This record gives sequence, C-alpha cells and structure tokens, in this order.
Amino acid sequence: MKTLLNLIWLVLCGFWMAVGYAIAGVICCVLIITIPFGLASFRMASFALWPFGRELVDRRGAGAPSTIGNLIWIVVAGWWLALGHLVTGVALCITIIGIPLGIANFKLLPVSLVPLGKEIVEIR
Repeated sequence: MKTLLNLIWLVLCGFWMAVGYAIAGVICCVLIITIPFGLASFRMASFALWPFGRELVDRRGAGAPSTIGNLIWIVVAGWWLALGHLVTGVALCITIIGIPLGIANFKLLPVSLVPLGKEIVEIR
C-alpha cells in the first residue's frame, strides 16, 4: 500500500516539492556558509519525493546550534517551502482520492520550517 501511495504522491506533488527542496539546497550550497542548510534541504528532498514508509524523528544531541540554524532557515527558505506544502495540501484535499496525500503534505509543513535536528528513519 505504501508503494502505491508513494507512486501517486510522486506523480501529483512529490516531484515538484522535491525540486523545490533541491533548488533551495543548491542555493544554500553555492553560498558556502549555508552548506549545512543545503545538506538538510537535500535530505528533505529525498523525503518529499518518497515519504510513505518513512518518518522524521528528532536527532539526539541536536541542541542550540540546530535551533539557531532553524531560525535562520525559516527566514531564508523555510517559509516558501512551507507555503508550497500548504498550497499543495489544500489542492489535494479538494478531491477524495487526494485527501490522504493532502494530510501527508500538512505533516511535512513543520519539518519544512525546521529541518535541522531531524533525521529520516524507516518505519518497520
């Protein structure tokens, strides 16, 4: 079932959301100082591309530097990625088939705002 949901997700919104994260990652890596943000953005791009069957958990040992980095991330790129998830989630919830995908988009909203200090794990 998760493979079917991932395929539908990929076609309807996953590809474009992953492209948004990848663009943010490239911009952050070009600016050199923001390379940690770029790496987090690439991690989130892979999660936005294929989210079902995986989840985000807090990383142990992520403290004040992650919090400060997340505040900077919100200003630099987080707000427009969160806006993309919000718009896509609302558009998907218009149809009955898209409701589970819209809910998944809303679940990605918080992590699009604060990606540092999180890691992606497989659900067993």
